Amino acid sequence: MARVMLVDDEVQFRESMAKRLKMRGYDIVDVGTGEEAIKIARNDSDLEVAVLDLKMPGMSGDQVLKDIKEFRPALQVIMLTGHGSVQSAMEIGRLDAFRYLEKPCDIDKLVEVIEEAREAKVHAMERHEIPRVIKGSRWKWLVGSHNHRPGVILLGLLLFALIAFGPTPDRMLQILSAEKTGQLSDPHQGYSGYSKMEKGTSIAKYYGEQYKVGPSKVNEKGKRIYDQLTPKQTASRAKIMLGILVVAALFWASGAVPIGITAILVGVGMYFLGVLRPDDIAKAYAKDAVIFIFGVLAISIAISKTGLDRRIGLLLLSPAKNLRKLLFIFLPLLGVACSFVSEHALIAFVMPLFMMVYAYSTREANVKQDRALAVMFALSLCFVANCGGPGSPAAGGRNAVMLGILADYGIAPSFGEWVVYGLPYVPVMALVIATYFFFMFRKKIKVKQLDVSSIVKRASEKIGPMNSREYITAAVLVGLILLWITTSDIFGMGGPVLLAIVLLNIFKILRWKDIATIPWDVVALYASAAALGKGLAVTGAALYLADSFISILPSFMQSGEGLAIATSLFTGITTNFMSDGATVSAIGPITVPMASISGTHPWMVGLATAFASSFAHMMIIGTPNNAIAYTLAKDPVTGEQLVKLSDFLKHGAAILVLSLIVMWFWVFLGYWRFVGFPS
Repeated sequence: MARVMLVDDEVQFRESMAKRLKMRGYDIVDVGTGEEAIKIARNDSDLEVAVLDLKMPGMSGDQVLKDIKEFRPALQVIMLTGHGSVQSAMEIGRLDAFRYLEKPCDIDKLVEVIEEAREAKVHAMERHEIPRVIKGSRWKWLVGSHNHRPGVILLGLLLFALIAFGPTPDRMLQILSAEKTGQLSDPHQGYSGYSKMEKGTSIAKYYGEQYKVGPSKVNEKGKRIYDQLTPKQTASRAKIMLGILVVAALFWASGAVPIGITAILVGVGMYFLGVLRPDDIAKAYAKDAVIFIFGVLAISIAISKTGLDRRIGLLLLSPAKNLRKLLFIFLPLLGVACSFVSEHALIAFVMPLFMMVYAYSTREANVKQDRALAVMFALSLCFVANCGGPGSPAAGGRNAVMLGILADYGIAPSFGEWVVYGLPYVPVMALVIATYFFFMFRKKIKVKQLDVSSIVKRASEKIGPMNSREYITAAVLVGLILLWITTSDIFGMGGPVLLAIVLLNIFKILRWKDIATIPWDVVALYASAAALGKGLAVTGAALYLADSFISILPSFMQSGEGLAIATSLFTGITTNFMSDGATVSAIGPITVPMASISGTHPWMVGLATAFASSFAHMMIIGTPNNAIAYTLAKDPVTGEQLVKLSDFLKHGAAILVLSLIVMWFWVFLGYWRFVGFPS
């Protein structure tokens, strides 16, 4: 039974209206003053709609409305008055009233508006990130709603306690206590700091000395001395990081709490459980990739403000005159482009266009919402961009990491050689992704006529010819991409994008106020993923995970194509829970030496590891592509999140399996056998 508050100082009218609304099935709370209405609005969480008189003695209706919105922004308020005017209606509209009705109001009309307001409240709660508390049973309370799932939170705490405070595996202690000999037999050769460790040093000793997290005392000279960590003390911190990894992955996948809160929770665990010192945790959060994400989100605002996104869309999407051409022509072209140009930047430019097409299409088809269309747009875009990763070394930092590992062994392929072994995968996988989305969504999409090219063209024509602001933004954008391609090894990905932001501000295109509106929770998400990767790497937890997986491999997977399949499987799964660069950093140093020992060509295993690190389809933390698309996939009218984390999990798992199957059978067992490897 919907709970409605009726606020009116005219007793007879109020009681009569309350009685009639009760007969229509509503639970009515009726009050005669604004002060009472505010108290009830603050404390009664079951209240769904308020019907408020504009003219009342004491507090006026518009003042009551303003106060209610401060405490309950999602509560829908219908203004009801016999003293209406255009001016008062405009003022009330500015204060976010749901509707303005004049007395006497027909009861059927009022009921109709109340029902509309109840529906709008759901969207308003999404917009204000207010979790819906499901009542009725203990199970429903545990399941909760998006961003508030008490059952998952309790499960996460239980899992964390079991992992962090449970018994320490012997193999973990063996890895952490092993002393470096410099031989290939070292079990900790894949440790992130192995190359910097001196002979005779264990991970426990190196971690304690390097990060100074052990007990300390001040010597007679006033200098603080840190005790070495024992393998057990280091293992304790490694287990804490594994626990944080499981909890963060669980919360991100289920939406147990808001994404940004989970991002902060990672830091809380690292701060209060002594994984790193505060300064090192702050450094772990502030990676170049985080600045890059922040910058790309800010630049995308400038592109959208100037209308340049419509020009770019016209260029890229001109072949997409229907659903088939969008999927089977545009997506393969995009995948190949993502092999050579920053896939994150392309997603940041194309995704706003897709959401514009979504808004036009649903409006023209007279469809209130088409979630399937939004999911297909966002996910097909992300997954194809991800699968462009194997195409060339320029596709992402993870490939540069693998080149560095192979270079340490003196066997790194050239740019052209990498393209020969990787690019043939990209268009084939893009067509597989197109086929998947065509058959999964063609019957679910409500918008039947989808001419993306025409919509983008019309949107572009509306704003007329390019103006000076668009030319300046385009010039900055081209310069940015050139800097990414030519100087990313010097300035990283973050330096050029910061320069672009400053230039756009100097030319009065991007204001600081615009930058403040970017989705900061996504920036926090990536910062926490970087911190998570750092904590896993330095404590040896990442190495233990990789070692555990490889140790359970059957013998036929310990060399040749079997080893390539096994490492790609492990990398493909792991990259969904860590950043792709961190995944290659953790696994690559283990797999490449294994290839040498087993007589397998190191390129086969190294490239398999790097390629599979692109398959971060299931979680939005796996790659900036997913995070950008998720952030922008909101209903343009209501602000409701159209693409859920569960969509990434469900369809991402399917595409992950397809990505691996195509790579194994088309590349490893097919194309690579044909071209062979140099001796």
